[in-house]
Amino acid sequence: MVRAWRLYAAVAAGGFRRYATYRVATAAGVFTNTVFGLILAYTYIALWDERPGLGGYDQAQAVTYVWVGQGLLAVVAVMGGGFEDELIERIRTGDIAIDLYRPVDLQAWWLAADSGRAAFQLLGRGVVPMVFGGFVFQLALPADAWTWLAFLVAVALGVLVSFAIRYLVALAAFWFMDGAGVQQLAVLAGLFFSGMTLPLNVFPGALGELARVLPWSALVQVPADVLLGERTGFALLRTYAFQAAWAVGLLALGRLVQSAATRRVVVQGG
Repeated sequence: MVRAWRLYAAVAAGGFRRYATYRVATAAGVFTNTVFGLILAYTYIALWDERPGLGGYDQAQAVTYVWVGQGLLAVVAVMGGGFEDELIERIRTGDIAIDLYRPVDLQAWWLAADSGRAAFQLLGRGVVPMVFGGFVFQLALPADAWTWLAFLVAVALGVLVSFAIRYLVALAAFWFMDGAGVQQLAVLAGLFFSGMTLPLNVFPGALGELARVLPWSALVQVPADVLLGERTGFALLRTYAFQAAWAVGLLALGRLVQSAATRRVVVQGG
């Protein structure tokens, strides 16, 4: 057990180092997030000027929400770009058969690698846009360390949910071979239902209620609300339980699909 944990820790560290080598790509990503953050911030300012208190946020909270979203965009991989491209390619070429023969758990291996990626993206692409936004706008950021710690816990759970969704998307390639279509649908769903485009609190009626209970809300909307102080006390515990329930449920579903896919590989490979 200890050796297994050391292995996965080494895989996570390798994932961190791997993304740390892409310095130009990281700088370009920071620049892009910052530019889009400015565009969205001024759009939100205009919208909240017309509709004060929209979604239960004041204007400072709404602008803060923008920069939290830009900071988390790559961390929770709302638009993909994590392990799933490599995994789909290995399924397509048949190299996945080699992975299945290795004495490691396939899901845990990719989870460890993705955790390292997320940790780097939080530091490499998440901090700078937030700092820039704080210099340019009046943000509603918490002054106490406990809220920041609660936020980081929500981000970690959001990364777990994100991984579980993307793992299922990647495994679909066992049946569709080319996973591009499923990936595109997942990205569209993520952009809309995570709160990246617009806070889910703004969505009206049944659409808003549905969006807030779907797993994608755990990626951006939930961590943002924690940082904004909208989830405290017992509500914070319910928030963590919501994220953890989706993470456990989707990871368990991923294991079932992985088991079915493994049998498919055995049948096809003889």
